[in-house]
Amino acid sequence: MSSPQQLNELLGEGSEITIVCHNNPDPDCLASALALGRIAAAAGIDERHILYSGVISHQQNRAFVNLLDMDLRPFESKSLQNRQPDSLLAFVDHSIPGENNQVPTDTRVDIVIDHHPAGDIEARFVDHREELGAVSTILTEYVRALDINLDTDLATALLFAIRSDTLDFLRGATRAEYDAAGYLHEHADQEMLRELSSPSVTGGTIDAISMAIDNRRTKGAVLISHVGRTTERDALPQAVDYLVRLEGVQTAIVFGIVNNSVQISARSPDARVHVGNVLNEAFEDVGSGGGHHDVAGGEIPLGLFADYTSDDAQLLDIIEQIVTTRLLAELNLSDETED
Repeated sequence: MSSPQQLNELLGEGSEITIVCHNNPDPDCLASALALGRIAAAAGIDERHILYSGVISHQQNRAFVNLLDMDLRPFESKSLQNRQPDSLLAFVDHSIPGENNQVPTDTRVDIVIDHHPAGDIEARFVDHREELGAVSTILTEYVRALDINLDTDLATALLFAIRSDTLDFLRGATRAEYDAAGYLHEHADQEMLRELSSPSVTGGTIDAISMAIDNRRTKGAVLISHVGRTTERDALPQAVDYLVRLEGVQTAIVFGIVNNSVQISARSPDARVHVGNVLNEAFEDVGSGGGHHDVAGGEIPLGLFADYTSDDAQLLDIIEQIVTTRLLAELNLSDETED
């Protein structure tokens, strides 16, 4: 395992760092990027950039960025062109160029700090711990070990991120998350934590969740649903978090059309089902999918369905049939009967 001191030594060689978040970054990714930027500043790097692709649409994520006044910039491939040897590139909460990010696949990466399942990670510094519930736990460890100034904003960001990624310590939390939270608690702004925990919800999000409830299909302990077409991408994980709590459901998967792709979100507390593997095996030939044993996501480019129809209602019917059939097949369930 890489050490905080090794990271600090590498940062000491750089004059600039670009920290790339994954697509549609969540609080764990954003807080980790913020913390790594602070560590880089303490190591003497004055030029620091945090970039992201996609959108920050979840109401919690928007509140997170606004309340913490984060300086984020949209990712552009040209920003990585003509990099100087002492210009460092870092990934937090993801690890492979071209996977859940817009970074060209042949890009040299210097720093990777992640907890998602991944193989063949190539970087000068790698800290990859799948057993942890949040990447912010790792960054908190670095902040402590390197004696980085822990101001209120940074402590609040890291603590909220750990709580968010572990569903308030109910999903994937380890002793390390509790230790990190205990350290951060004294420095965090409790009022800001309350604001982040209960932001306002858009009508579009409520509509999407309502549609997921109406469209649900169950087979045994598996629930599959869709939200139709929506502009609220983050309504999918919110819908699936709600539906997986339905009595008798152990695995829930929700999909929907968001802009130019089909987005998929899955949850499964069932020890017999690894939803990351399910989504990867079901859609790796047409898109991407993966994640943890109990939390996963996927994406299929909408262009794959362009030859079928230009009618939106018919398009949704086709997508529903194809996605559901693939999921049921991967879960070894028949589509002939439903509960």
